[in-house]
Amino acid sequence: MFNVNLLTFLLPLSFTPFSLSFNYTEINLPDEHLQYYFSRYPKINEECDRDPNCPYKEFLATNKCWGYEYNCKRTNRYSEPICLGDHKGWVKTKGDQIDTFYTQADFGYIKAQLEELKVYCEPLFADDSSLECSDNLRFCRGRNIMINFTSLAARNDPIRYKMDVLGDGDIGGYCNFYKEKLKKQLDHMSPLQSWAPEIKNFKQLQQKPIQNNDCDVIIEKPTFIMKIDAINMYHHFCDFLNLYASIHLNSTRFDDFTTNTNILIWETFSYRSAFESTFEAFTTNQIWDLKTFRGDTVCFKNIVFPLLPRMIFGLYYNTPIIYGCERSGLFHAFSKFILHRLNVPLYKRKNDKVRITFLSRDTTYRKINNENELIKALENIEEYEVRKVVYNRNIEFKKQLEISRNSDVFIGIHGAGLTHLMFLPDWAAIFEIYNCEDPNCYKDLARLRGVKYFTWENQDKLIQQDEGKHPEGGAHAKFTNYSFDKTEFLRLVKKATDHVKSHRKFTEFIEKSSKKSQKGDKTTVDVFDKNEETQIRDQEDEQTDDKKDIHDEL
Repeated sequence: MFNVNLLTFLLPLSFTPFSLSFNYTEINLPDEHLQYYFSRYPKINEECDRDPNCPYKEFLATNKCWGYEYNCKRTNRYSEPICLGDHKGWVKTKGDQIDTFYTQADFGYIKAQLEELKVYCEPLFADDSSLECSDNLRFCRGRNIMINFTSLAARNDPIRYKMDVLGDGDIGGYCNFYKEKLKKQLDHMSPLQSWAPEIKNFKQLQQKPIQNNDCDVIIEKPTFIMKIDAINMYHHFCDFLNLYASIHLNSTRFDDFTTNTNILIWETFSYRSAFESTFEAFTTNQIWDLKTFRGDTVCFKNIVFPLLPRMIFGLYYNTPIIYGCERSGLFHAFSKFILHRLNVPLYKRKNDKVRITFLSRDTTYRKINNENELIKALENIEEYEVRKVVYNRNIEFKKQLEISRNSDVFIGIHGAGLTHLMFLPDWAAIFEIYNCEDPNCYKDLARLRGVKYFTWENQDKLIQQDEGKHPEGGAHAKFTNYSFDKTEFLRLVKKATDHVKSHRKFTEFIEKSSKKSQKGDKTTVDVFDKNEETQIRDQEDEQTDDKKDIHDEL
């Protein structure tokens, strides 16, 4: 028999009631995601089918599914991994290899978390509290949850990555609380690996906190609490990827992807980041931190504790990818979602030249001493369009994404800026000139995103300036600069451009652009146009501060 209490718990997680006067503009998803959206929410599909003004008729009546739905057939899911590498020595069959990758790094990971969900705070009535979590408290969601922040009023220490934000009983709800069952889920007790440091303090309340006026503040809108790893772009996008995955994990209603939500960052530092505009893809509201509610008892009608950036066997940072597989549909969907929500354009082409973006560093270490020579050599090749960029604070992040999205080959030495590979076209190649003895970081990220990866192949054809010295002592390949043999560099770039030119999607895109050009279609200024390039370079020249946080060098 279906658990009635669990049903009453799940239904209130819906954010707004369904209405026949549904505003279709609120969907705001990429075209390639719409058939999955309408298939997931049959009531919206039926309403759109009846409504003569619905603009999404072409996306209706499909059996498509993301891949985590209980009735999702393999042939209908968002994507299938590519596993060209040998499975022998890893798993028994090729099918096992594909399934392993899918569970490790694709929508299969979401499905596994859903199957793990257990109720720890069980409601008896619709206005009771509730809490359910996946194993090891990687993900939790609740309703009518009270959090007591009054102790923060007496704390003067800056709070980040702290496990003592809440004390015993500072979080709770009115429900049947299964305390002993919860105690068995506390093994991953770490700030960025689980919600154990917070949820361990949960207690069963003796009365309903909202109805009995026990709250100084009542939050009506759905709230995502985030413990972020915003060291640099690589780590911060682990936060964003897991937030996106958590929206899928929490999905129960048609408005799950709404931006009318709250985000509370679990620290007292005011949030500032070069990548903060990415949050616009998730919320239109102000980002909160712990100072927002210092001294208050707050009740959240709908609360989500999303997947975290450094989970054991988690997504992105600690993903144990099986050998021989690539192209995660989850990572692909995330890329398309961010580009769509931030309105990052993909421009039609005026020719079939391969667009190469060379990422230069303005940091102290990992500079390419002969980069001007290498760039000049590229510019002398007629079939290439080449631009040099410095992605710093003088170029707004959305503009950086615009450049990256319109690049076919993205070149740079090891560093967080290579995270831009997430937003390259599907046909693109990433050329990490040198991995600085960290061979798997961006190679694995490229595998997850599904773009081709290249790196330096011959150690004898590069010159390391010195042994490199880590600030905390010892030789370190990331803390020095390099020069590279021009001929070998050009050979590797050609491998990358050959991949691009032979890719079916690149050929189709060029042909489609050509047809549009013949029709005289107009478009806004392309980021690879000369005037636009001059403007960007002028902005780069204004950068004078070479001082970077030590984490940027790592």
